[in-house]
Amino acid sequence: MTPPEIRNVMPFFIVKNTVATLSFYRDQLGFEITHQGPTEDDVFFGIVYRGGAGVMFKSVGVDPLPNCKREAEARWDAYFDVPDPDALAAEFASRNVKFSKPLQDTHDGLRGFELTDLNGYVLFFGHPR
Repeated sequence: MTPPEIRNVMPFFIVKNTVATLSFYRDQLGFEITHQGPTEDDVFFGIVYRGGAGVMFKSVGVDPLPNCKREAEARWDAYFDVPDPDALAAEFASRNVKFSKPLQDTHDGLRGFELTDLNGYVLFFGHPR
């Protein structure tokens, strides 16, 4: 018997400002905003996608708590598996995205780069070498 399919997993980030966060992911990282609301005048929840990768955001009146604030050795809040991290790094650089760690081969056996979003969440974009 074939097990039921799981298509993707999405991090769920608590954010200070959902509208500003959605704009950052759209304008800087090239994600598409697929949902925001619950209404046009009251946007406290949103979803973005790029390819099969999605992220959900919600403003709930508390400060975000990225992993790096809890444990320096477990700093990533999301890992995005990308087949060509070099090309993606070049795309982001063309939009003046600031990397918190440049494109490199890591001690974990990955090639990729890190950036920190406007809420302090650390995102790694890479692929096993």
